[in-house]
Amino acid sequence: MQACHVALIGATGAVGREILQVLEEREFPLRDITLLASARSEGTRLEFRGHHRAVRLLTKEALTGVDIAIFAADVETSRDYASHAVAAGAVVIDCSGAFRHDPQVPLCVPEVNALPPHQGMVATPHSLTVQTVLALAPLHTAASLKRVVIATYQAVSGMGREAMEEFDQQLRDLLNFRAVQTGAFPHQLAFNCVPQCGDFLDNGYTSEEMALVDELRRILAVPALPITATAVRVPLMHSHGAAVCVETARPLSPDAARDILASAPGLQVEDDTKRLSYPLPVHANGQDAVFVGRIRADQSVPYGLHLWIVADNLRKGAALNVVQVAERLLAS
Repeated sequence: MQACHVALIGATGAVGREILQVLEEREFPLRDITLLASARSEGTRLEFRGHHRAVRLLTKEALTGVDIAIFAADVETSRDYASHAVAAGAVVIDCSGAFRHDPQVPLCVPEVNALPPHQGMVATPHSLTVQTVLALAPLHTAASLKRVVIATYQAVSGMGREAMEEFDQQLRDLLNFRAVQTGAFPHQLAFNCVPQCGDFLDNGYTSEEMALVDELRRILAVPALPITATAVRVPLMHSHGAAVCVETARPLSPDAARDILASAPGLQVEDDTKRLSYPLPVHANGQDAVFVGRIRADQSVPYGLHLWIVADNLRKGAALNVVQVAERLLAS
């Protein structure tokens, strides 16, 4: 692959720092890298490939001469600056969510759907979508999905650094018998679960629940696939879990499903209940793989399976997927 100039917008955030680490670990071919962020983070120095690089202020001019612009900041930043990066000749990879529902912008998980022609912009899906679709896609190929029911158990880091700091403070306050303050969360999250991820919509679902439904349909290329989801924020710092129930059009035994999932790219099966072996968020932290276990028949329908899926939401759910998309761009 030919070396290129990458700009990383949101370099000091949780996802941005993880992307920087993955770029280094995978020896991504770089001619140069520009680290960009808001005025609050301007001047911060981040280590990359043995050198400390200063974070610059994001401006339109800073996007000139860039081949690939990775947006790992908030939605507003992507909406304000992504078009300027494209106009300056860069291909934008956006993981903020700003363009995930734009039909003109491809939504890509490289192990599942090929990178289609684009107009200078590619979006990556929600981290829960990434880990879930990696397991659903091979099952759909094998037995054709009829219906999917998902309950998510989402870690705090999916909300960014401020939420992580608030969660840490809540834990400290409770352990020291102090009152808990809330800001990023609608309720106390420490030692609690909150059945709300995102804002509530008119249909009673939250924005993240509907994003999961819409993104899975789009990546699987089954626009009418019945999917329903409940998203719950849990008191974990890293790694999302998802309990997934699938109904299929054709029979698929748990043993056959294990074999299919074990051979699918990006997945690792951990499913030996006799040895109490199943995916755990603490074991997924820092790992590239998506872990699948508790694979069993759904006894309430003729053809159905239950799955438990866990992945590091910052690693595979965001940073690794972004870098894999960038590798596909260079290869093509």
